[in-house]
Amino acid sequence: MLLSSISFAFVNLLVKILSDKNNLFPTIQNYPEFELVFFRCVVSLILCIAIIKRKKIPFFGNNKKWLLIRGFAGATGLTLFFFTLANLPMAIATVIQYMSPVFTIIFAIYLNNQKVNKIQWLFFFIAMIGVFIIGYGKGGEMEFDPFWILIGLTSALFSGIAYNAIIKCKNTDAPITVVMYFPLVAAPITFALMVLTNFIIPKGVEWLLLISIGVLTQIAQVCMTRAFNSESASKVTPIKYIGAIYAVLIGFFVFDENLSFFASIGISLILLGVLLNTFFSNLKIKRRSNF
Repeated sequence: MLLSSISFAFVNLLVKILSDKNNLFPTIQNYPEFELVFFRCVVSLILCIAIIKRKKIPFFGNNKKWLLIRGFAGATGLTLFFFTLANLPMAIATVIQYMSPVFTIIFAIYLNNQKVNKIQWLFFFIAMIGVFIIGYGKGGEMEFDPFWILIGLTSALFSGIAYNAIIKCKNTDAPITVVMYFPLVAAPITFALMVLTNFIIPKGVEWLLLISIGVLTQIAQVCMTRAFNSESASKVTPIKYIGAIYAVLIGFFVFDENLSFFASIGISLILLGVLLNTFFSNLKIKRRSNF
């Protein structure tokens, strides 16, 4: 899980560099978010197809309805997240995306008949309070555009839908098929949007950076899956949120991002709410398994 967190941190770093609005890297072209998602998906799609052919798994899977929902929701969530990375400090964009487990559980109430304990609603409330105060700076004025904070929340919401779709496919399709539907759906959509908006032809080292986004994402997903399969969720999930520390450090040392007091408190509340909910959910699962 640690390697997964590091890989995701490098993915976010590369996306931030390639979509930098402050022109901190004048030799690197500023890429539209749709193009970044497209390159990320193309690399992942090629790798997934190769694995599926080698394992001789049915290409389009069985549970096509939820596979398609997983693809559309995942693609939407990722695209919106790339927009927030480009327009918000790296730590804030990353931590707002960590709200996805909250939305996952809320949607699971209706989609997967999951029961939520009353105390979990308190944890959700703590995390949402963190989102609301995260943008405030000195004098009570908004330090960041609330529009991008809302986009970040929407990204987490779609990720919550995607995770529930994955649960729906758990017993019907191979994990690699579920992973493949993400780029399978996203690649043609982002290609069309990329061509219709502002396609930029990569130059030199930019090709390496773009391909690395896809490769590192695939590594991160594989490592995360293996971590959850080899250890209990209660042990590996907290390690995932070490990514918030990476985001703060990368933002400070690479992009000169200094977080205000309110932003720091907001980030802490989001992490507190999400982690408390994670620990409580894992505790319920452990108790259930002991009976």
